[in-house]
Amino acid sequence: MPDSSAVLPAHRPYVLSPQRPAGADVAVLMLHGFTSGPACVRPWAEGLAAGGLRVHAPLLPGHGTRWQDLAATSAHTLRAAVRDELDALLADHEHVVVAGLSMGGALALDAAAHRPVRAVLVVNPALRFGHLLAPAAPLLKHVVASVSSIAGDVAAPGVREAAYERTPVAGVAELGRIQRATRRGLGRITAPVTVFRSAQDAVVPQASHRCLLRGLDSAPVRVVPLPRSRHVATLDYDLPRIVAESLDAVAAAVPKGR
Repeated sequence: MPDSSAVLPAHRPYVLSPQRPAGADVAVLMLHGFTSGPACVRPWAEGLAAGGLRVHAPLLPGHGTRWQDLAATSAHTLRAAVRDELDALLADHEHVVVAGLSMGGALALDAAAHRPVRAVLVVNPALRFGHLLAPAAPLLKHVVASVSSIAGDVAAPGVREAAYERTPVAGVAELGRIQRATRRGLGRITAPVTVFRSAQDAVVPQASHRCLLRGLDSAPVRVVPLPRSRHVATLDYDLPRIVAESLDAVAAAVPKGR
């Protein structure tokens, strides 16, 4: 995990307690996007906490400090960190839901293929690259250390996504490894999956969405369109819909009276 003394305030992890009595012991593990941090999903997390859920939003390895730290972080490290966080919640709570945005969505799906979660909530999960050169990152990283930021794809005016100012090419290569592992595991997911998909997305292509739906052949899947939002929909116009549909999905997945 990142050195807490080096983490910028905007990227600090948080735990939100339920703001009203809940009918069941439910914890949500909420995962942020690539080069960003927990702040990018905070409005979503706050909405779920207001609806009676406990939300844990960790800072993933390589994030919240310098882009060079992400360049040195492996896919294995990221995947293992998520499973460790999930295992801790499974040990302490009766029901656990995993949720994520973009890379966080891919990691959430990857974890759900290996752990007994009640439900999966993903916003524009990144299972394939949008940029044509991204698949070449394993070679390009030896020539180019970083490229311009991929953050900030939001339709709402005046909204800023806290993220690295540069995108490490080595990190993109490791993200490709996460994507491949996630795609391989989709058929093992049996928990219900709610997929939030923005009408316009400059980061994750439609091919990623098609791949997701093809691969989820053992899980109930519901797609919720986000007509007014772009990639970082958790900071965009359709946030109320994401929160409401997430709460409905969790309520449907958790046994009544438990």
